[in-house]
Amino acid sequence: MTTTTPLFMNDRGEGDPVVLLHSGGMSSRQWRLLGDVLSARWRVIAPDLLGSGANPPFLDDPAFVLQQDVEAVLASLPEVGPMHLVGHSYGGILALKIAMQHPARVRSLAVYEPPVWSVLREPEDHEVLIEVAAVERAGVADEAAGGTEPWLRAFVDFWNGAGSWGRMTEPGRAAYLAVGRKVYREVRSIMADRTPASDYASIAVPALLLGGGATPLPERRVMARLAEALPDAQAVTFEKAGHMGPLTHAADVNDAIAHHLAFVR
Repeated sequence: MTTTTPLFMNDRGEGDPVVLLHSGGMSSRQWRLLGDVLSARWRVIAPDLLGSGANPPFLDDPAFVLQQDVEAVLASLPEVGPMHLVGHSYGGILALKIAMQHPARVRSLAVYEPPVWSVLREPEDHEVLIEVAAVERAGVADEAAGGTEPWLRAFVDFWNGAGSWGRMTEPGRAAYLAVGRKVYREVRSIMADRTPASDYASIAVPALLLGGGATPLPERRVMARLAEALPDAQAVTFEKAGHMGPLTHAADVNDAIAHHLAFVR
C-alpha cells in the first residue's frame, strides 16, 4: 500500500542527496543539528514519516506494515538520484529495507541501532531471544493498550532505562502520546518481520553501523549480526551512549556520520 500524499519534508543545502529518517515517535526535527552539519556540503532531505510531524495524523489500521513507510518515503522522492541514507531506530530499519529493495537508488548507509531483531537466529543468540520473546509478549499482545501511556512508559523505559518516561518533560510525553498508536503499529510490524541476516548481506554499499554501549543487550547483538552480514560495513560504538545516542550524544554521532559521508566513493 502506497500513500498518495507526499510526505512533508525539510529540504536544504545543495549537492549529493542525504536522506535522514527519524526514529519512531519523533519527527524530522530530530535531525536539525545533523542537518546543520551536513547542509554546507550536501542536499539534506529529512521527511516526516507517516502520521508524524507535519503530516496528517495516523489513522489507526491493524493491517499497517512498515513497508508502507518505505513506499511513502520513496514516492515522496521520485526525482532524487542515488542517495545516502541515514536512519535511527525505526528509521534505520526503513533505510535498510530501501537499500535492499532499491539498491540502484542508494549510495551509502549510516544507521543507528535499527531493531531488526529477525537477524537473531544464531545458537548463541538463544538467551537474547528469550528476552526478545518477553518484550514481544509485553509489547504487542494487548491490542487495546498499544500506544497508551502505560504502553509508552514500558516502551520508553525498555529502551532507555527504568524511570525514563517519568523523567521526560510534559511536552515530550505529550508528543509521544500524540503518535502512540503509530508507534505501536510500528512495533507490531517489526516483531512480525522475519527477514534473516542473509538477506541483509545483499546490501553492498558502504555502511556505517552505529550503536551505544549502554543500549539493551538484544539491540547490541543485532548490531553485531549486521556487522557480520553486511559486506562493506564499519561498526562504531559510543560506549556511554544508549539507544537515543543521536540525541544524547549528537556531536559525536553527527561527526561520525559526516566523516562516513565524506569518504564514500
